[in-house]
Amino acid sequence: MLRAMPEGHTIHRLAAEHQWMFGGLAVAATSPQGRFAEGARRLDGRVLSAADAHGKHLLLGFDDDRTLHVHLGIYGKYALGEGPAPAPVGMVRLRLEGGGRYADLRGPNTCELLEPGGVKLLRDRLGPDPLRGDADPEAAWRRISRTRTPIAVLLMDQSVVAGPGNIYRAEVLFRQGVDPRLPGRRLGARRWAALWDDLVELMAAGVRAGRIDTVRAEHMPEAMGRAPRVDGHGGEVYVYRRAGLPCLVCGTAVATVELAGRNLFWCPVCQPPAVS
Repeated sequence: MLRAMPEGHTIHRLAAEHQWMFGGLAVAATSPQGRFAEGARRLDGRVLSAADAHGKHLLLGFDDDRTLHVHLGIYGKYALGEGPAPAPVGMVRLRLEGGGRYADLRGPNTCELLEPGGVKLLRDRLGPDPLRGDADPEAAWRRISRTRTPIAVLLMDQSVVAGPGNIYRAEVLFRQGVDPRLPGRRLGARRWAALWDDLVELMAAGVRAGRIDTVRAEHMPEAMGRAPRVDGHGGEVYVYRRAGLPCLVCGTAVATVELAGRNLFWCPVCQPPAVS
């Protein structure tokens, strides 16, 4: 089974859910698996003061100025629930309980406590997040505009733009008609602004819906008389994982190639190569 790292909209939803479940409450923290026992001991009884996210990083702040930093990676996942927490099943790295609710974390890439100042160090190495009100897209553009690296690679570099993954990068490039192999420095400021604005819109919609939908109304199944798409991420898309299938706009077979270790999907007609 193909697995994909959760994209930024999922982490922002998790932050909002933690805030709703535990905000302002003293939480009980345990590590049934034992791998985070010392960290859980330090969190136990502390009040969750703020839940935040930057890109694919979940940041839970507590009243002792420490921050729980979670990066799910490919295999990490949360189970959230109400009522008495059940007996731990599987390798639960961290369990938080409070207010009649619980959150179980399994298999994260990172689960650590950051001391004061640690969050700034983390954010300093990340690019702007389209879902954050304090994001500065010009910071990303300064890096993009100086490099020959393909724009598709840059959009997956979390130090350039924090949050998008393989789905959002493929879809936003299609929607904006950008060849994913185009060198960053040939993109142009206007096209970058359009890409950024579209990412903001698409990812915000993903937070609201809890799934990734990138297809415009005129290309939805009911408008085109086609069967709905069935895939793990649950949304309607133009090119992601549609290699060899007809483009929903022009009918050309969707192309795919491996680029920087990840599968890239695009329409050769709707995203034509730039002419030198």
